Amino acid sequence: MSADLNSFDLLDDLALAHALADLADAISLDRYQAQDLVITNKPDNTPVTDADRAVETAIREALATHRHTDGLVGEEFGSDKGSSGRYWVIDPIDGTKNFMRGVPTWATLIALVNIDSFGNEEVVVGIASAPALARRWSAAKGHGAVVRFNSGNIDTALDDTSDDNFSDPHAINEKKISVSKVASLSDASISYSDFVGWGDRLEPFQKMLANAWRTRGIGDFWSHMLVAEGAVDVAIEPSLALWDMAALDIIVREAGGTFTNTAGQTGPFGGSGVSTNGLLHNAVINGLNP
Repeated sequence: MSADLNSFDLLDDLALAHALADLADAISLDRYQAQDLVITNKPDNTPVTDADRAVETAIREALATHRHTDGLVGEEFGSDKGSSGRYWVIDPIDGTKNFMRGVPTWATLIALVNIDSFGNEEVVVGIASAPALARRWSAAKGHGAVVRFNSGNIDTALDDTSDDNFSDPHAINEKKISVSKVASLSDASISYSDFVGWGDRLEPFQKMLANAWRTRGIGDFWSHMLVAEGAVDVAIEPSLALWDMAALDIIVREAGGTFTNTAGQTGPFGGSGVSTNGLLHNAVINGLNP
């Protein structure tokens, strides 16, 4: 089933996403730097903590109550596309390795994808909530992108199942964000994670870094949020899943930037992520694919 975007109130969906992020923040912060944090390895040998599972479980339960016909794609517990023509994408803790080592750059990523009558998928709502950094970035299609300080901490009454109007009466310390106007790679600040997973693109990527004004291995969600804020001009990661990128895609685009994979395909569905201020995007993609 496809979804007519005009039939939904994206600001209501965004307010619900904030409520989900509040729920996630409370769980993740309680487990952050906990002495009894439980860490195991998934089949792909990546780590997962009890906090990852608890956050996704709580979000799934909330969505089952408030958006029961919507689908859900989560990192930890699989996928269900639902019947509404929309589905939520959840990364309970992006930056699990940072989380488990006590590094504060981790976030819960929440996104809503709309499927139109032609089967095209587009992210229309996104949140990246980083409570240990006291920051939360958010966006809805056509409404711009903002950052909140101290994570907003709004009362959202998720337990009130009789009212699905998730109003947001006091977005605390919120400001609109936009990408930079840097127009040359030689003047650009580029952020990435590391040099793993680049394959044949590693050499041209390193050449690009050598010619840039500044480079930093910030990595994960934060690289892309810094692009949205205009503090960094380019963020690149060669291997990512949908839940790593969906929320970042809409936030970067609503801030005026461009989000594709390393081959230049738009959106978060192509297995890698490139965020830029838009002005630099063609140069970046051409540089990665000589």
